Amino acid sequence: MLEETEQLIDSELTIIEEGDVATPKGFVAGGTHVGLRREKKDFGWLFSSVPANCAAVYTQNAFKAAPLQVTEESISVNNKLSAVIINSAIANACTGKRGVEDAKQTQKWAASKLQIPEHEIAVASTGLIGEFLPMQKIKYGVNNIDIQNEFNSENFNESILTTDKETKHIAVQVTIDNEVITIGGTCKGSGMIHPNMATMLGFMTTDANVEVEDLNSLLKESVDETFNMITVDGDTSTNDMVILLANGESNNQPLCKQHPEWNKFAKAVQHVSRYLAQSIARDGEGATKLIKVKVTGAETKEQNNIIAKTIVGSSLVKTAIHGADPNFGRIISAIGYADITINPTDIDVWLCDHLLVSKGMNVSFDELDLKAKMEQDTIEINAKIGDSSFTSTAFGCDLSYDYVKINALYRT
Repeated sequence: MLEETEQLIDSELTIIEEGDVATPKGFVAGGTHVGLRREKKDFGWLFSSVPANCAAVYTQNAFKAAPLQVTEESISVNNKLSAVIINSAIANACTGKRGVEDAKQTQKWAASKLQIPEHEIAVASTGLIGEFLPMQKIKYGVNNIDIQNEFNSENFNESILTTDKETKHIAVQVTIDNEVITIGGTCKGSGMIHPNMATMLGFMTTDANVEVEDLNSLLKESVDETFNMITVDGDTSTNDMVILLANGESNNQPLCKQHPEWNKFAKAVQHVSRYLAQSIARDGEGATKLIKVKVTGAETKEQNNIIAKTIVGSSLVKTAIHGADPNFGRIISAIGYADITINPTDIDVWLCDHLLVSKGMNVSFDELDLKAKMEQDTIEINAKIGDSSFTSTAFGCDLSYDYVKINALYRT
């Protein structure tokens, strides 16, 4: 599906690089500083002019943070949301009953401010685990929500960040039923990134009219191909969540899997999801390079996925990439310890288009030329495992000295 998405871009997709969650019709987003962080914006909101059909996926960490528990409960009422309230700096995780009560109090304040039902409000938090939210600051943020300002979305993009170096957002447009449909997305994530999901929050919106059941399956399929195929450091967070909202403001005929142009819409959503996922991998804590690992030929798609994620998650591979060291032995080792039965004599490996291993044996290569290519900011590893047509692509980043520095001092 990833390759199909790439082929779709030129012919059917219009890319809005500066677009974000507020680009589709009927959505407004904003953010402000409430004092959770020293200076940076730390409180954001996303609002739909009408209740939107909603799909969501959550962290698989057993310590699911309070905001996710409350949001999951709210969405289960009728699968609709009108607003999302987000804070950075404090995760509201491992905070017990009080954490849940604080998340629900945020809902109550926002419901009163926006004049919408509490169950139509999702809450999300990201930041330090184990601290309670200073609720007076959260109340201040809710009281300052401004849904009249349509040009405030960059503040939203900034407000959800933690150790991220840059904002991550995009929008695309596609024509369906002769109506222009827009899909937008904004996310955050830099460290504690590992499938399934990461220390990340992802928000995607569309003004398309989409059936809830198909919206849910589409989101899960897209997340499996994108967000669940990235890794930075092997840690899975307590607060991860991706939400997809469809408010129907484009006035298209309802979209479902039986619609003749469903695949066009699905691929557009996939493109947004994939772009955001790659942005997280590229912006990994201390990262200097994006690593793209493509694996083909395993007996199943799932086996390709496992091998690709094992390679991109290997600390030894990541450090070799950081040092521009063409040590193919680290790639071979990662393939070998992935929980998949392989035949070593079937394995071919390329690094930056240089064939390094053929049929399980090393191949001579121009080391100086390869080292020069490894200084680029995107590094591609390709591995052929067998003869099937299955293909998987995983994304990650190098492991640098700065990663250790950032995380050694994160709390203090």
